[in-house]
Amino acid sequence: MLNLLSRYWWTLVVRGIFAIIFGILAFVWPGLTLAALVILFGVYVFVDGIFAIVSAIGGWGERDDHWLLLLVGLLGIGIGIMTFRAPGITTTLLLMFIAAWALATGVLEVIAAIRLRKEIEGEWWLIISGITSIVFAILLMIFPDAGALGLLWLIAIYAIVFGVTMIIAGVNLRRLRSRS
Repeated sequence: MLNLLSRYWWTLVVRGIFAIIFGILAFVWPGLTLAALVILFGVYVFVDGIFAIVSAIGGWGERDDHWLLLLVGLLGIGIGIMTFRAPGITTTLLLMFIAAWALATGVLEVIAAIRLRKEIEGEWWLIISGITSIVFAILLMIFPDAGALGLLWLIAIYAIVFGVTMIIAGVNLRRLRSRS
């Protein structure tokens, strides 16, 4: 698993970059309508899902738990497609889509980090990324009636923090691969 992650370190960096871009755009355009937010979020999770699937397929024969990353990717693509097909979605339903995706992604990232804890240094960046996703999901579930601007800022902060942690994890994996 370590060999696979270090070989595809760049997918974590790309996912992180897309998350940061998404977060910055959400801050720069606070007047976005809910429909525009839905499309922007849909593009983000769809692209994130594609990169997760690329990582899973790339290491299909090298590890037993390839299905976890594949599941994250399929979930991202599925939620991305759902947001494209129903752009007039209500705020509450959008929150549940986002919360479900963030919760599933967070749990799977924590599981992966725990499985890697004896093989790599800096696995806590993956744990922080996973916990960030879980906390974000819980906040969305607790405060479903948050205003659109509050929701936008919460999503932007989450995306930027998640993106930074993914980039750091990817860079650490690249360094690990360079040492091998």
